[in-house]
Amino acid sequence: MKSSEEKITAWFLRIALSAGFLSAVADRFGLWGAAHSAWGNWDKFLQYTATLLPGIPAPLVSIAAAVATALELLFGILLLAGFKTRLVAQGSGILLILFALAMTFSKSIKAPLDFSVFSAAAAAFALAGLYRQKA
Repeated sequence: MKSSEEKITAWFLRIALSAGFLSAVADRFGLWGAAHSAWGNWDKFLQYTATLLPGIPAPLVSIAAAVATALELLFGILLLAGFKTRLVAQGSGILLILFALAMTFSKSIKAPLDFSVFSAAAAAFALAGLYRQKA
């Protein structure tokens, strides 16, 4: 049984990670409005994805963008619901590390640091650790 401190920490990590994923997905579909968007629409998000995956053919960039978006939407919803939290948190951490590495190699180490992608990945792995099986 987790302590009340662990329960609060796990709840906060779930909500924060979920909000980050769902906000990013909403941005790609223009739901935040131009004044509050990083991309604002799918085409701009595809252009950004192409910068993270230089040399990748456009059809594969589109697939990568769609898969990333689907995973972010799925992880965001499942984290919010508290369903299969350990597994979803591990998947979230892996996805975030992949984002951080793509940003690092295509731009610089500063990009994922500025957007706290490594911190978010660490939060996801910490959340998974809170749900480890007790022996």
